Amino acid sequence: MTLFGLGAVVGLVLALTGAGGSIIGVPLLMFGMGWTLTQASPVALVAVAVSATVGTLLGLRDKVVRYRAAVLMAAGGIAAMPAGLYAAHRLPLLPLTLAFAALLMAAAIRAFLLTVRVQSETRDPDAACLIDPDTGRFHWTPRCGRVLSTAGIAAGLLSGLFGVGGGFLIVPALRRVTALPMGSIIATSTMVIAIVCTVTALTAAIAGHLPGMRALPFAGGAIVGMVVGRQFAVRVAGPRLQQGFAVLTAVAAIAVAVRAIVGAS
Repeated sequence: MTLFGLGAVVGLVLALTGAGGSIIGVPLLMFGMGWTLTQASPVALVAVAVSATVGTLLGLRDKVVRYRAAVLMAAGGIAAMPAGLYAAHRLPLLPLTLAFAALLMAAAIRAFLLTVRVQSETRDPDAACLIDPDTGRFHWTPRCGRVLSTAGIAAGLLSGLFGVGGGFLIVPALRRVTALPMGSIIATSTMVIAIVCTVTALTAAIAGHLPGMRALPFAGGAIVGMVVGRQFAVRVAGPRLQQGFAVLTAVAAIAVAVRAIVGAS
């Protein structure tokens, strides 16, 4: 039941923010179950892959997913993911955990700064990925493809290295180069996470690094959290929600770093 409840939190955060579900899942497992980073990462990876897939199907049903952009970013992520997996199983646990704590803090700061810009600025009318009003599709430009591909590559590296989906990079990238509404950005980010995390999980399973039955209740909770969260995503999404996520992530970063240092001393 503990794993199920923790998984529900992950699915809920992913549904509401399009990011952060996976990055919060790892510290939740570390403190909720007493696991190390390398024990928690593959379990979080499976749960995020499953819940993000459910969220993607719901987004496709509602026709809010920009699936071409999602596939482009996911392709970059899949190409980069093996390098992250390789490093994850060869780096010592302490520096790997401290690097994860630094990533958490960076994600928290970035999420908070994004909310400040959203409240003080309007969308860029010259965004690189503009929508053609006649076709409803993007006008693809080199800058658009470059930014989205780079975000996908970074997401793939982090997926392999830490078992996170990289939505905290994908969402800002989509905001920077598109004029999409937030609901569409969240749904598109969720599809990228679903593809990258699923391929990463399958690769880890083939290599014998997945935890088997321990992932099932966590994944089940994540599915429930995703389905429930999708019902409220449009109504509660906004700067305050993102700021709350930023604060939660910063607290998790500090806690992970302190635990790693104390455990090593």
